[in-house]
Amino acid sequence: MHTSKIRNIAIIAHVDHGKTTLVDQLLRQCGSFHENEVMQDRVMDSDNLEKERGITILSKNAHANYKGYSINIVDTPGHADFGGQVERVLGTVDGVLLVVDAFEGPMAQTRFVTQKALELGLIPIVVINKIDRDGCNPHLALDKVFDLFCELNATEEQLDFAHVFGSGRKGICRRELGDENGDFRILMDLIIERIPDPKGDPKAPPLLQIASLEYSGFLGRLAVGRVREGTFRPGLTVAQSLADGTTRQLRIQKVFRYEGTTPQAVEEAGPGNIILIAGLEKFDIGDTLSAVANPVHLPRIHIDPPTISMLFTVNTSPLAGKYGGKFLTGNHLLERLERAHMSDPALLVEKVGGASTFSVSGRGILHLTILIENMRREAYEFTIGSPQVIFKKGADGKLLEPVENFKVELPAEYSGAVIEELGKRKGEMVNMVQDDNNRVFLEYTIPSRGMIGLRPILLSVSKGYAVSQSIFLEYQAFKGDIPSRTNGVMIAKEAGDASAYALAKLEERGYMIIPPGAEVYPGMIIGEHNRNDDIIVNVTKGKHLTNMRASGSDDNIQLTPYRRLTLEECVTFINDDECIEMTPEMLRVRKSTLDPNKRKQESRSDSE
Repeated sequence: MHTSKIRNIAIIAHVDHGKTTLVDQLLRQCGSFHENEVMQDRVMDSDNLEKERGITILSKNAHANYKGYSINIVDTPGHADFGGQVERVLGTVDGVLLVVDAFEGPMAQTRFVTQKALELGLIPIVVINKIDRDGCNPHLALDKVFDLFCELNATEEQLDFAHVFGSGRKGICRRELGDENGDFRILMDLIIERIPDPKGDPKAPPLLQIASLEYSGFLGRLAVGRVREGTFRPGLTVAQSLADGTTRQLRIQKVFRYEGTTPQAVEEAGPGNIILIAGLEKFDIGDTLSAVANPVHLPRIHIDPPTISMLFTVNTSPLAGKYGGKFLTGNHLLERLERAHMSDPALLVEKVGGASTFSVSGRGILHLTILIENMRREAYEFTIGSPQVIFKKGADGKLLEPVENFKVELPAEYSGAVIEELGKRKGEMVNMVQDDNNRVFLEYTIPSRGMIGLRPILLSVSKGYAVSQSIFLEYQAFKGDIPSRTNGVMIAKEAGDASAYALAKLEERGYMIIPPGAEVYPGMIIGEHNRNDDIIVNVTKGKHLTNMRASGSDDNIQLTPYRRLTLEECVTFINDDECIEMTPEMLRVRKSTLDPNKRKQESRSDSE
């Protein structure tokens, strides 16, 4: 196919602005799915976690044939923690569809991805989505997009962007708001008209830069990239340029191209095609494939530095392997973490202190907890330590820490409590605006350390009304100590099952994070203490048997419901000497050192 008949476009949007649902409609209405084909909702969210959380984590590709044109659609992550994915994806396209919620307008993460797209000179088309939502103001959302483009120094051509109004859920699209309802072929016509066709000579030497990776159970790792020059076909020998500046020769086994959302083998692919290549033994994102006679080294792809790290360790609990874990050893852990790094170079993995402990660094808490949750579902069992912010030394030798730009919107009556909380976390107010609807918009710069565990607290003090977003800003001078959890914990003394009788007796000392009947072991944390010191308690103790019985009193112990912690809550609950035991069936919180005598020795040596 000639390059003039190819269009490559990425979809960018804030989390939950309806981007993935929109792609479903484009594919459905352009006939990429046959009438009798069963099509699941949100086809682009292949990961179970993505479907549950309603967010896109991994960039993915789809393809539609429309009016004789071959249109490649690339879905990009909307969350700033996955910024490493976004930058690579934008290098493979010529234009972007910016999807904006008609109610909320452009948000912080929209700004992050849009800035990257405009800097690369990509042509935007704006989709004002969810026009069927109550209380929305589509024209105001459109004006805000124009203001955003101006702020981001868009070119004249980019400011003269095309737009449509639509509802991905209902499958309707209009060129202007007052028009009759049409379908998304209106948008497809705009893509053909406005997005430039890719350049490249099919007869030139082959050239492609690996931008992302797919994994196939049959073929292993597949390199994904856009053909810049030449023609790629099975059996072709190419030079692969590596990160260290060296090159090696390899032979391509198979070439695939997307049809709908499924890769199909092809005999050849010319410039502008986004293809998958099988047969590369080892490769990194950013490697260049070029002619053997004249190898090319394209500039490596820059990836934002990680800001948070966690320790991943082999599970040493007495209950290891008992709750569904299949992969328990240090080798299993290393192999899985290395695979995670290959598919997402923004995740860094290094061995620390022995064969079974690894430091994993990422762009933020969400970035790391998504990896942890996926591993748990794949039957890996391990422990993770508390999140640590990655500090740097400045040119003058002073300590620097990552700082984020944080925005929150909430009803005015809750703003006092939120301002107080952000102040405790060393947040500095940049802006505060109150609108006619008695809603307050706060903008802060806040250390990444202060962001750990912030969102659940904000939702609690605002009765669930706070809408917040954050984006990495820069490294600044260390802001001083931020208080972590001040209360101590209750620690199990003996192994066994927690009894309702023992838990009821302990309720006055704090709240529980385990239910009655839960299996416990020495060193496991069963609740938070009311005071600031740790206490060791016996939760397996039953009532002594006597001949005296009060009728019915033994059967109706009334327990306060225990607080079941999610993974994110566990991560923010633990202190530096504690860790989370991850098993496929449950999460437990424990002291890193289970032996109470050793814990005492360690705390003495730390305080000296």
